[in-house]
Amino acid sequence: MAFVIAGEVPWHDGEKEMHKLLCVPETENPSVPYLSPGAGHLLSKAPLLALGTVDQDGRPWSTVWGGEEGFARPIAQSIIGIRALVDRVYDPVLENLLGKNADGKVVKAEGQKKMVSGLSFDLEHRKRVKLFGRMVAGSLAESDPAGNEQNSKDVGRGQVQLVVKIDESLGNCPKYMNKKHIVPALPEPRLISDSPQLPQPAVELLNRADCFFMSSSHKEVDMDTNIRGGSPGFVRVLSNDPNGAVFVYPEYSGNRLYQTLGNLRTNPRAGYVFPDFQTGDALYITGKTEVLVGKDADAILPRSNLAVKVTVAAARFVEKSLSFRGIPGEPSPYNPPVRYLRTEKEAPAAQGSDQLSVPVTLVRKDVLTPSIARFRFKISDQKRFGKWRPGQYAVFSFKEDLDMGYSHMRDDDPTSLNDDYIRTFTVSSYPGKDLPDDEFEITVRKHGNVTAHLFRASKRSGLEVPVRGFSGSFQIEDSSAKSDVIPFIAGGIGITPLLAQLPAIDISRLRLFWSVSVMDIGLVHDTFQRFPQLPRSTKLFVTRSDTETDPDILQKLQDINASGAVVHRRRLESKDLDISNAETWYLCAGTALKTAVMNWLAGEKIIYEDFTY
Repeated sequence: MAFVIAGEVPWHDGEKEMHKLLCVPETENPSVPYLSPGAGHLLSKAPLLALGTVDQDGRPWSTVWGGEEGFARPIAQSIIGIRALVDRVYDPVLENLLGKNADGKVVKAEGQKKMVSGLSFDLEHRKRVKLFGRMVAGSLAESDPAGNEQNSKDVGRGQVQLVVKIDESLGNCPKYMNKKHIVPALPEPRLISDSPQLPQPAVELLNRADCFFMSSSHKEVDMDTNIRGGSPGFVRVLSNDPNGAVFVYPEYSGNRLYQTLGNLRTNPRAGYVFPDFQTGDALYITGKTEVLVGKDADAILPRSNLAVKVTVAAARFVEKSLSFRGIPGEPSPYNPPVRYLRTEKEAPAAQGSDQLSVPVTLVRKDVLTPSIARFRFKISDQKRFGKWRPGQYAVFSFKEDLDMGYSHMRDDDPTSLNDDYIRTFTVSSYPGKDLPDDEFEITVRKHGNVTAHLFRASKRSGLEVPVRGFSGSFQIEDSSAKSDVIPFIAGGIGITPLLAQLPAIDISRLRLFWSVSVMDIGLVHDTFQRFPQLPRSTKLFVTRSDTETDPDILQKLQDINASGAVVHRRRLESKDLDISNAETWYLCAGTALKTAVMNWLAGEKIIYEDFTY
């Protein structure tokens, strides 16, 4: 047997183009032109195998087979065998490899054998290996585990056997793989829709998907199947009309091989499968792709340097098409936050650029609690931005201080791989109130590497940070009838949008419902000292106070009790929001409290600020 090294698989033109476009240093292709021992071992142990092929029109399709280990394995040198229960009616990959005739006869590949790409993967242990080869032979038979052939025929279930000669294999990293425990299930396929305009359940599957599998091809010589994962919702639907839905997703920092994107540069088509691990439903899509780089990516999906837009050409949404289910485990620590479409919501971090930014210098820091501090900055050139409005936020760029450059993996700080170090912090000071016109304050909680960087800084350090501008529209309207009250619900540091607006509103009309942990009581104490009229308009809900023994916290609690505020040592409840003469409610809180309040106040007009600490 000849000695084979990883580098004998050359890069093709599309891959080279992506490397040049993204300034990737020249390296050898790590793919090997055979089934490596490691790939063969994972194949025999992994419970799932994503597969791809192309139809007669050259369009790629994808599917996922399996349910338990052992259904696929090496059977000879660089030859693999697969035996699995499948959806024999609507699975597009099966259809294009073997057709729909489930007569059990062996179909042998002749002439130019059909391309087959694969991804053997184990979500529970975050392992995967890519495969590419050619179909040797296969068969499809009606089969039922209980031996009832009529039942199998009625439900559209079949058993496939497939033999593939492997021409390439490559192990991949575990990033963006969300853990799931896989269990087998019986396919009972029912076609819901075959329209390129997706039905609502399919759109909902896209909206909650935390992974999908895609296949792409380079001419007639190579194919690639791989996984894309992230936080639920990382795929965004741009439109959904009769000509075909359009969706987009970010390409996160990876191994910089760009094999899939290289294929899309030479052949802008791909096949996708979105599995519903809970129900067994599957959304099969083939479509036209567009690789978006730099400003083009940011224009659609702010904060993205690389993204793929897909226009659906054909689709099948099939109920219970899959032979497995997945029990959710822990999400990948590498998952970035969901990036929303520019048309969905304002994207402050994408506004402006470092070239248009103005440096601001830290001139004061007040630590209010062990995890909350107020920072005052001086603007070097205020004329560039003008005055900000109360309720707006400042857009900071910490890239120069914190960006460490490219790394393939970074287990000590996984989220930093996709971090653009752009942060938005609500301005907590009123313009010109007790401050020079060229100074402003932010009040933030220590949460992540950027705020940790701020907490390490001091006035003497001379910390200078570029600010891209001020934006946002979370403003309290004080023009309604004077008999109306202004209810504001804050969770912890969600008080900050209100702090900047207190000097401009009639505090006697304010009804503040403020829920805080006892560990944040220093923030409350400081706020009441700075705004002595506020306690009389406040209902404070303090949690975790029963076991508190810190003398400083106990003293501050005593001061707050004497301030005139109504203090409850429990969580905020729906019964507490007993206001009838409110035209508009204002809300700034974390996800759990925000969700609860939105349910409690269903039907009311609510203006809220996203707050993800």
